[in-house]
Amino acid sequence: MIFGVGTDIAKVSRFEKWVRRPEMISRFFNACEIPGEGRKAVSERQIHFLCEHYAARFAAKEAFAKALGTGFVGLELSDFGITKDDNGKPSFFFGEKTLSQIEKKCGKGWKVSVSISHEKEYAVSFVVIELA
Repeated sequence: MIFGVGTDIAKVSRFEKWVRRPEMISRFFNACEIPGEGRKAVSERQIHFLCEHYAARFAAKEAFAKALGTGFVGLELSDFGITKDDNGKPSFFFGEKTLSQIEKKCGKGWKVSVSISHEKEYAVSFVVIELA
């Protein structure tokens, strides 16, 4: 049974100020989501790549919060995020605080599916939370 769905879109250029200020990145993203262990972008192409990267992940976090039905209340953005498997398929990882919030709302039997995409100016994500 579907518990909730969420979708979000983010403008990639919005993240340029974040990419240029690493303290913003660590506030909103888990260390696992920071490519190259927080490397600084030196070219405009690298900056754009990082902006797309973070916009897609932020859209996924927003979509998850909507699917859960809480918004960001009770969630810490750096306590959950997106990882990819060897084939590039995205999935969420959750820290203890986020797991606690999910279990409060969904109980023990749940599954989260996520799709993310980005193209030059925008990133989009769609999340479905299912109950067993």
